[in-house]
Amino acid sequence: MKIRIVAGGPEYLIPDLNTYHSSPDCVWVGVDRGTLYLIEKQITPNYAFGDFDSVTAIEKRKMGQLQIKINEYCSEKDATDMEIALEWALTQNPEEILLFGASGGRLDHELMNIQLLYKSRYCSASVKLIDLKNEISLYMPGSYKIEQDEKYDYISFLSQTDEVRGITLEGFKYPLKHAVLTAGSSLCISNELVNKSGTYSFDSGIILMVKSRD
Repeated sequence: MKIRIVAGGPEYLIPDLNTYHSSPDCVWVGVDRGTLYLIEKQITPNYAFGDFDSVTAIEKRKMGQLQIKINEYCSEKDATDMEIALEWALTQNPEEILLFGASGGRLDHELMNIQLLYKSRYCSASVKLIDLKNEISLYMPGSYKIEQDEKYDYISFLSQTDEVRGITLEGFKYPLKHAVLTAGSSLCISNELVNKSGTYSFDSGIILMVKSRD
């Protein structure tokens, strides 16, 4: 199962969702106004989560006319709509979870949505936050292969702990060998693959990888 979650961030930052709609086992989830984004793209979400404080009464009735399993919450709660949707998605044991509409707009929500990637660190699912120019994912210690992706020119690594120790980059324009990446360091910003694939590995810490383009 592959789950695609669409939140209500700035619509111009959401890539063409139909390019992620090819797999027959896709489950689409709308988060608040993201539910309407999906409907407008002729994609009927399977589920919707949120307090729906960003939709009008007419828009809400439109949602109710479709075969959507709507999970509505009060606006005063201890978790964001996106966190509720992601936690539900993780319980479904999917192969992959992609988050859209989670960046841009309010900075507090964007930073929180990036931090939600921490929830994926001990699960088997691949969880990524994607917008028009970026793809963000979080990794625990290990060795990983990365393929060249024509959508993105740059690859950056950011430490999400005080230190990431033993980081090694092979097949990159700026290689590293058993280096230490500290929190707040720009050592691994704007790197590039020089071949069709490369590898990155590290011994301890947590890394956020950002693929991006101008």
